[in-house]
Amino acid sequence: MEIKTTQRILIVDDEPDIVELLQYNLIKAGYNVETATNGKEAIEMAKNFKPELILMDIMMPKMDGVEAARQIREIPEIQNCFIVFLTARVEEYSEVAAFDVGADDYIIKPIKPRALLSRIAALFRRERRNEKAHEKIVLGELIIDRESYSIEYKGTKHVLPKKEFELLYFLAKTPNKVYSREDLLQNIWGSEVYVLARTVDVHIRKLREKIGEDLIRTIKGVGYRMNI
Repeated sequence: MEIKTTQRILIVDDEPDIVELLQYNLIKAGYNVETATNGKEAIEMAKNFKPELILMDIMMPKMDGVEAARQIREIPEIQNCFIVFLTARVEEYSEVAAFDVGADDYIIKPIKPRALLSRIAALFRRERRNEKAHEKIVLGELIIDRESYSIEYKGTKHVLPKKEFELLYFLAKTPNKVYSREDLLQNIWGSEVYVLARTVDVHIRKLREKIGEDLIRTIKGVGYRMNI
């Protein structure tokens, strides 16, 4: 039996027509694809399949997509996979909730397969660029290790979700330089993804829970800087 070596994508949706459409187009594009029909099934499937990207509906039976994503982000082996929400929900609070649990993208249905494939490819390209640099950054008592997506601060180690890590790493590369929310959105999430500016604030808050309030300073009316 031929062993697939392509990138692994898990589709999670309770609508069979959408699953069939996505599965057909992703397999045609060369991806290794598995499917699940609700959040609970997605978690179990993700543990075994170890997807590099999950396409997740929000409104599903047994467990919604946001809660499933939150739990997946707590599983060390898969917590840094990409999570892209595909949803018919257009309310701002749904989008905020999605990015609050670490979404990498948020796409409103109906789905356009070619556009979706383009956005998936953009996420993987960004990942490949980031993997080229494995250097550590040491700033006082803070050690940032890109290879393991981990940080150590005052002797305590944390493995960070992908976007939290990328945000901290970006700020730490140029300490004391001030970046606006728009700068951070462009550099961390990219121009292909539409993300609310509030998402940056959510990720900064989560980082501060791990490294305290002093290392990342808020510059009122401007943005944030790494304070070293």
